[in-house]
Amino acid sequence: MAPMPSFTEAELIALVAAARSTARGDPFANPALSVALTLSRRLDEGQASHADLAGILRQLGRAAFLDKAQRLARGVGAGLATADSALAAIATRIARPDPDDSPVPLAAFRAAAERPRAAAVFTAHPTFSLPRESGLALARAAGGVPPEEPLPLRPAAPTLADEFEQAAFAIANGRDALDRLAAAFLGTARAIWPDRWTGLDPRPVILASWVGYDTDGRTDIGWHDTLRLRLRMKRLQLARLAGQLAALPEACTKALRARTAEALKALDAQLAACPPAGTPEPAAVQAFAQALIGGRDAALVTPAPLLALFPAALAAAGEEETRLALCVARAGLAAHGLSLAHTHVRLNAAQLHNAARLRFPHLGSGPEDPARRRALFAAINTALEETTAEPVDFGGLMVEQASAARLMMTVAQITKHIDASQPVRFLVAETESGYTLLAALLLARLAGVEDQVEISPLFETAEALERRGERVVEEALRSPHWRAHLKRVGRLCLQFGYSDSGRYVGQVAATHLIERLKLRVADLLARHGLAGLEVVLFDTHGEGLGRGGHPDGLAARFAYLDPPAVRAAFAARGIPTRLETAFQGGDGYLLFGTPALAHATIARIAQHAFAPVPETITDPAYAEASPATDLFAGARLAFNGLVEDAGYAALLGAFGPALLDRTGSRPANRQSDSGGPVAIRHPRELRAIPNNAVLQQLGFLANLMHGLGHGALQEAEAFAELLHHSPRFANALAFARAGLALSDADVLRGYVASLDPGTWLDRAAQTRRPGRAAALVAVAGALEQLGLGDPARAVFRRLKADDLALRAAWPGQAPRMSDRLFALHALRLCLIHRIWIIAVEVPDFSPRHGVTRDGLLHRLLRLDVLAAVELLEQVFPASDPPGAALDFAEPPTPRHDGYGEEQERLIRPLREVFALVREISAVVSLECGAFG
Repeated sequence: MAPMPSFTEAELIALVAAARSTARGDPFANPALSVALTLSRRLDEGQASHADLAGILRQLGRAAFLDKAQRLARGVGAGLATADSALAAIATRIARPDPDDSPVPLAAFRAAAERPRAAAVFTAHPTFSLPRESGLALARAAGGVPPEEPLPLRPAAPTLADEFEQAAFAIANGRDALDRLAAAFLGTARAIWPDRWTGLDPRPVILASWVGYDTDGRTDIGWHDTLRLRLRMKRLQLARLAGQLAALPEACTKALRARTAEALKALDAQLAACPPAGTPEPAAVQAFAQALIGGRDAALVTPAPLLALFPAALAAAGEEETRLALCVARAGLAAHGLSLAHTHVRLNAAQLHNAARLRFPHLGSGPEDPARRRALFAAINTALEETTAEPVDFGGLMVEQASAARLMMTVAQITKHIDASQPVRFLVAETESGYTLLAALLLARLAGVEDQVEISPLFETAEALERRGERVVEEALRSPHWRAHLKRVGRLCLQFGYSDSGRYVGQVAATHLIERLKLRVADLLARHGLAGLEVVLFDTHGEGLGRGGHPDGLAARFAYLDPPAVRAAFAARGIPTRLETAFQGGDGYLLFGTPALAHATIARIAQHAFAPVPETITDPAYAEASPATDLFAGARLAFNGLVEDAGYAALLGAFGPALLDRTGSRPANRQSDSGGPVAIRHPRELRAIPNNAVLQQLGFLANLMHGLGHGALQEAEAFAELLHHSPRFANALAFARAGLALSDADVLRGYVASLDPGTWLDRAAQTRRPGRAAALVAVAGALEQLGLGDPARAVFRRLKADDLALRAAWPGQAPRMSDRLFALHALRLCLIHRIWIIAVEVPDFSPRHGVTRDGLLHRLLRLDVLAAVELLEQVFPASDPPGAALDFAEPPTPRHDGYGEEQERLIRPLREVFALVREISAVVSLECGAFG
């Protein structure tokens, strides 16, 4: 008999299209479950196999991969040649604002070219959603290079070393692109001022990194790890300079080459002495200290000795192109000092409070008690008045227990022994009081680095954005020590994020709150007479379409982060600003994944940085009594209600985190004492990135769109007007539009119905497969004990009502989930159901490690499959008995080779099916554009 034909991708898509079409006329239909049930029957009847499903997934994954590559190419908006033209146009416009008039004075051009007005910051939270080679293949595919087969899509959690390697690769491409930006400015200057252009060091865009330096929420980064990676960044910078010089005639670069080689040799000795990962031994720390300090002069602690050699090299250079290349190399060195990128360190406000309390016990525990606020500020200002710098050595650094003090001491060692030429950004997460900034300043003064750090609060909680952000800045500004610090460093640095705000108030409402806070800060600085300060506005993202992902590409992303009204507000007060934006993890690094992508990305950054500031704001979103304000406020209120709904936490935590492979170093949520995931009682118990990723995997991106529906439907005409006539409103609502395209209530209904015991009882009543009814009833009983069905159904109704309202109010036709993405969800529902049916077939066993059969069953219902299978391997081992092949000198007793039947019937299928479940999650991430 001929073999049955394989089930194909085309058949699956046709099945989905038919089910969705039929469901449009049937209010009681559940097309996702209908497709899942059809697939399950085909598997039962031999009309499809797991191998067929794996083949279909490969096809769907490749299609999603190629589509994402195309979106990546469209998002940067320029090829290599176009990017070069864009950079040249920027430089020309700065030099000659009016093409028909004379150029500006060289001093004005220099001021524009040499002030960093934008920065790309490379960060490394868990968004490494593809294996590294697949990520590189995706970047190449965006440039038209077809990917090879097969292409693995499931991520592997990176180590700190992996994160650093990927960041360094992306930064190197970024630096190449910045060289082209510098060359564009230098080329323009050479054409206009042929005798004076070589004195320019253009650096309007710079790069920074916190990879290896961010200790907020991480325990795998020791102080010596930070120093080792910072030394490696220094080495990459010097090696880069050596490579640039090697490409030029030796006659003009001999002195520069020799001094760079000397520094590299000394630096390699320092790196070799750095203690390895883990707890460092005192003797190893002593040896490292001696190598670092003893080789400091040879390894350089400032680029000044190198920069001093450039004038002679330029004088000896004969060719104009050689002089241009020397100037480009010098500009990169002047812009970034002795590092491939500027340095950001980060920790949490609570860590600062604890360190300040330990060193200054009279300060108490921190600013939590409002009754002590005035006394607390008086006490810390007195401490700032009386405190002087203390010595910092490696012995003290090794034994310091307070993480904030240890980090500040690490900064001191960087500035003393590695690079004193550039300030270190000191980012403080969860800042909700000006006291936190003064505590950071106090520790910086104690470590002797108060003028070499830029202390920056992070505002991302709803409380900070809505009420406390402006107060934090104002409380700090009341301190003469803080004002004096800002004047010495020349800038106020502020950081904004969507991670927590997007999780608790929704993406669209967070957009409004962040913009409003920036506008209030502009007013505040003007009131305090600090308009001369530069203000750094660093957006670290957290959006639900990838960290920094915008559905309409990079130009829209920068307009979203740095809207015209904010730029105009600061410009009107004479306050220069610098826009900094994060490129996070593997997803963010894709934009620097090839030289061409990096070049186009830098071009987009530069175009925004030099975009004309509007003199007047005519966008109706800013009009007095604009309905946009009410829509944002209504969305914020509605989303807050959703977050406090116990059913929402139940839905997020039912099995959503288990759908995700690890994409970083931090766990998605807490673990129970007996193993397995803890039931999530509130979204705060799930980290921001997996929170967003779970919503993607459930096929309903509530964080992007929930809460808008009721207000939009009530004000349908105003909503449509704003979408059509307000660029700011449309830019923010682009996230909701994308959320609608990636969401389907029928998909979410499928997941919710799967948690409902009634669904399984209905299925048991209909099945005709022998023995299946009992298994389905058993699943229903286990789900009843789990108790997630009722709260999940209740929150589904809440989500569905708002979704219906938003789709009804959306002008024209709201975006709709593709059949391909719908098929992925339906296929996964089928596989989840099969895992549960296998789970109830596990026979009873004696408790192992405190886990009973019922406990194991509940873990499998929560899709904690890998841990459950490991336990089953212990309960039902398949290995041969000990000594099975030995001769014991008498006739052998019959040997039993373990639980082979349980292995084949339970354990192997669980592993196989769950691998397909996780494979689907990787493809869903591609369809959504990023992880979380």
